[in-house]
Amino acid sequence: MYRLLSDLSIVEVSSFVASPTAGLYCAQMGAEVIRIDQIGGGLDYDRYMQTAEGRSLPWENLNRAKKSVALDLRAPEGRELCVALARKTGQLITNLPEKSFLSHAAVSEGRPDLVSVRIMGWHDGRQAMDFTVNAASGYPLMMGPAEWDHETAPPVNQALPAWDFITGAYCAFALMAALHHRAATGEGSEVRVPLGDVAMGTVANSGAMAEMLYRGADRERLGNAIWGALGRDFVSRDGRRFMVAVLTPNQWQAMVAALDIAAPIAALEEEAGVEFARSDHHRFVHREALFAIVQQAAGSLDYGEIAERLTRTGATFERYRTMHEAATDPVLVADNPLFGPSPANPSGFAYPAARSFANIGGRPRGDPAPAPYLGQHSEAVLAERLGLSSGTIAGLIDRGVVARSDRQR
Repeated sequence: MYRLLSDLSIVEVSSFVASPTAGLYCAQMGAEVIRIDQIGGGLDYDRYMQTAEGRSLPWENLNRAKKSVALDLRAPEGRELCVALARKTGQLITNLPEKSFLSHAAVSEGRPDLVSVRIMGWHDGRQAMDFTVNAASGYPLMMGPAEWDHETAPPVNQALPAWDFITGAYCAFALMAALHHRAATGEGSEVRVPLGDVAMGTVANSGAMAEMLYRGADRERLGNAIWGALGRDFVSRDGRRFMVAVLTPNQWQAMVAALDIAAPIAALEEEAGVEFARSDHHRFVHREALFAIVQQAAGSLDYGEIAERLTRTGATFERYRTMHEAATDPVLVADNPLFGPSPANPSGFAYPAARSFANIGGRPRGDPAPAPYLGQHSEAVLAERLGLSSGTIAGLIDRGVVARSDRQR
């Protein structure tokens, strides 16, 4: 954790992935992020996969370094406390519907400089989640083997909820932009970020939307080949599968030199009447012939020698791993300064935890902080932020409006 946002407090009322991600990134930069949780846990508190003790590993990792206040959000008194905390801090991240007790209009009463960031489904109010948004984007129907028939082939869904994570990151950025504006003008902001707009905007920003309209048709399936450049998976003599990507002249020369394929490449250039060294276009158009040359060379060598050669020439490549292999790889995890020692996780399971992705020169990253137990900070936050007395808080706990830590559940 860095301490760049140590003077910033944010109330987060959220579930699942996108909204907690926004709070997580702020917390990793030092902000005090106060999660308001439903007593007993919200919709994602017991999300798969759980440990034998019933602790959700996704929840634990998306909520590191945050505080948790457990309230009965179904009761008017619990909702009033939630709104009061959001007004007190002046910053709110949520994925609750706009037409709820946490609407910007309701929370900003008496706090006109409130900055709220709300994750939505679609811009017109329809519900959405990562995988349904992805279905609309067109990407699943680009995936799959090149030989699949375009009209009848099934979609291929991605395993990573990428739109959720992109949306979370964008919301953290949008929050910082709105706070910068408030510092300059004193004005609050209601920021709405539809998950669907993040997906469709990314399609547009990538140039893919313009490409489809220009060509008047869909892009063909390419299997594992990179679109518009040279790259694919190849198999070594000893059965290791690896990826090589070529987007620059230097990457091209490095691959050709490492695999000693200059002669067949020159023969192909003469036959096709092209030069590959400085042309992504030519490399992409003639990709199948180039893939065959690369695969023939790769198939004559064990992966250890291929990796040594590609590393020595400065090529861009990587071996395919299962995710379990990646999680236990010393280069990717154990020896990577991104990961710190395991904090005291609520699950009781010790494992490497990610620090901030950013590495800020001259500043120590700090060790990863644990996620909170549900309601771990209820009493402290209500006392410090709202000035409630211990007797008042005890009464709220007795009435079931507030809950203490669920550490012993």
